[in-house]
Amino acid sequence: MEKIIVIGNGMVGYKFCEKFVAQEASKNFSITVFGEEPRPAYDRVHLSEYFENKDAKALEMAPRSWYEENKVDLITNARVTDISRKSKTITTADDTTYNYDYIVLATGSSAFVPPIKGIEKEGVFVYRTIEDLDATMNYVAKLKAEGTQKKAAILGGGLLGLEAAKALVDMGLKTSVVEFAPRLMPRQLNTDASKSLQTKLEALGIEILLSKATQQITGEEKITGMQFSEEETTPFDMLLVSAGIRPRDELAKTCNLEVGTRGGILVTNDMRTSDPNIFAIGECALLNSMIYGLVAPGYDMAEVAVAQILEDKEAVMPSAIDMSTKLKLSGIDVASFGDALNENNGVEIVYENGYEGIYKSINVDKEGKSLLGGIMVGDASDYSMLHQIFLNGMKIPENPAELILPATDGAASLGDVTDLPDEAQVCSCESVTKGQICSAIENGEATDVAGVVSITKAGTGCGGCKPMVADLTNATLKSLGITVKDTVCEHFDYNRQDLYKIIQVKGYTNFNQVLDNHGNGGHGCELCKPLIASLMATINADTANKEYAIQDSNDRFLANIQRNGTYSVVPRVPGGEITPDKLIVLGEVAKKYDLYTKITGGVRIDLFGATLNQLPHIWRELVDAGFESGHAYGKSLRTVKTCVGSTWCRYGMDEAVSFGIELENRYRGIRAPHKIKGGVSGCIRECAEARGKDFGLIAVEGGWNLYVGGNGGATPRHAELLAEQIDNETVIKYLDRYLMFYMRTAKPLQRTAAWQERLEGGLDYLKEVILQDSLGIAADLEEEMQTLVNKFECEWTQAINDPEVMKRFNHFVNSEENDDNLVFVPLRDQKMPEPWS
Repeated sequence: MEKIIVIGNGMVGYKFCEKFVAQEASKNFSITVFGEEPRPAYDRVHLSEYFENKDAKALEMAPRSWYEENKVDLITNARVTDISRKSKTITTADDTTYNYDYIVLATGSSAFVPPIKGIEKEGVFVYRTIEDLDATMNYVAKLKAEGTQKKAAILGGGLLGLEAAKALVDMGLKTSVVEFAPRLMPRQLNTDASKSLQTKLEALGIEILLSKATQQITGEEKITGMQFSEEETTPFDMLLVSAGIRPRDELAKTCNLEVGTRGGILVTNDMRTSDPNIFAIGECALLNSMIYGLVAPGYDMAEVAVAQILEDKEAVMPSAIDMSTKLKLSGIDVASFGDALNENNGVEIVYENGYEGIYKSINVDKEGKSLLGGIMVGDASDYSMLHQIFLNGMKIPENPAELILPATDGAASLGDVTDLPDEAQVCSCESVTKGQICSAIENGEATDVAGVVSITKAGTGCGGCKPMVADLTNATLKSLGITVKDTVCEHFDYNRQDLYKIIQVKGYTNFNQVLDNHGNGGHGCELCKPLIASLMATINADTANKEYAIQDSNDRFLANIQRNGTYSVVPRVPGGEITPDKLIVLGEVAKKYDLYTKITGGVRIDLFGATLNQLPHIWRELVDAGFESGHAYGKSLRTVKTCVGSTWCRYGMDEAVSFGIELENRYRGIRAPHKIKGGVSGCIRECAEARGKDFGLIAVEGGWNLYVGGNGGATPRHAELLAEQIDNETVIKYLDRYLMFYMRTAKPLQRTAAWQERLEGGLDYLKEVILQDSLGIAADLEEEMQTLVNKFECEWTQAINDPEVMKRFNHFVNSEENDDNLVFVPLRDQKMPEPWS
């Protein structure tokens, strides 16, 4: 029996073992794996999740029992110190020797620590392993115990650095990202995309410091700051280094394998090193003069090494390796594929929506025939299909700009997943094609997404292909006449409507109750957690002041955090109608607290620049004057915009203002899958832009025309006509049904437009349910809505009258002191955050 020794038990080392034992010929080999860390291989791609759940088991690629069952000898906490190519033995740190026939070097990489003076000081950490994260969290706890607000820095503006920054913000530290380059994620994003990402990160409270060359770490024994130049030193209490990686090639050097001048074990495209019996795979391997820092190429290398050891000499790495990535960075969509930075001088096409924080660019050849690459920030919903168009050389529209334009600006259909060729690679990490996924379903091996994932491993790597895997699975099942159940996420085998009923009947009051009794294990995710919080808030008619009802950080403080760490205050002004006395109060409050004021597109007045501890004082003055929360921070009704209506306008057909006020007061505070906006126009001149809202009314002869499912967001869409010439009472009845049906059945964070567009049967089906009561649930929907209306309470009023809630609004947990690190510059005689853009 031939002996294989795998040195390194990271993701790629494990993948080699998994692929090898799956082969029939593997029974002629024994495998011994050495790992320096104290545990089996774990998912380093999703390492930042450990900050939240602190569960190393949840990240495991496979438990120890898997190795035992597959006759793989796993030796952890063991470092290989030497390879003797002459005697074909290895030696470990405890001087034990092992014989081999083949070695697979999967030593990966280590965190690059720049040679900066003082980098060894206390309070400086790297971001690479679970032990690194444990040490970081322990130090954060120590800092917070000292009582005053602490500042942390991240050295490195790449993916891991930005994920680490969000984790530190969530742990309560003021956090800055320090990047040597003039833009974030310089290997994946161009300058404009980086600016868009920067704006979104700053809105999360992360400071971005670009073009900073760190000269030294200041402090005696522990860090007190970072010096960037002789004149510039910034104070910090801790530093997390995420400045890139360096290949672990030291073992190769001890046995004189060829390495690159800048590091990395030289390999040919069959993954052999300069010794034909030694392979190198993953981030330690230098292939085509490049270290590939993505999991997908590492998995491909593992597969090639398996094939070569089993005598398949035809198996080699492709000449062009796909470096496309789709990431969920701090809750922000970021994606790039192909020639993202347009290094081949193609024609660049850009779509940018600064208001929504969306940037998209694609590069096409000069003839406009082929898609060469692209970048997406803020909205990567079309990434999967664009990536497939690129990979498969599929035809693009005559006007390529249609690939990224919003629907109302002439966007082209990107096609359906079923249009892809069978050989299209859906999951690059596991090299899974469309044909393999479809076959697993058509052969009866899989009947749902979980089954497809289990059989093909699609989606188990970086996770970027999960939406397409789900779409392809569902489309294939439907083509076979099998009913598809649209589940929330991998943690629940239920859709929103199922979970609504479960929570309602069982009376659950926290997320873990639902997960433990009806979930599939794990800790939940960014899809199911806010969804269940929203459902509980809806069912119990509770506000965000109840912990379980909090959906995101803005909900917690009942205000939107701005890019400089201050908050905005948006009182409700129903229908846009306001008395002179209330206008005076808003002016007086803004002047007293030195707030920047702006009239919004939703006919309200926004007050910007309030510090956390000022919020309750501002709310108290506004509440005393008759204002209430405008819910600008929540997934709930924002505004019902109105024109002046028939009272003042000579064209007005009906009284828009009073009806708009009635509707806004009726639906204020209800929690929904996404924000909701309404509009009421007194005539067809449409001054309130009702057809660009989630619901809108236009006065005509004989009553109101009711439109639903519109929006003016990232992909603007006109609302569709649901009912014509109806009176006020009927409008409310239909709206109660429509909104409640949407709240019960829409996906998490799905606007009414997207929900309505994807309803099977479309508008006709919606009319049957809402107008004709085809499901027999109209009375239930109306009753549930009336319950929410009856239970409404102003969240601001609740907060200022509840001592426990008020504890949230101190800058520091154990101090009444203010945070004096917020900086403003005067502009137009009002304060604004610095820098302003």
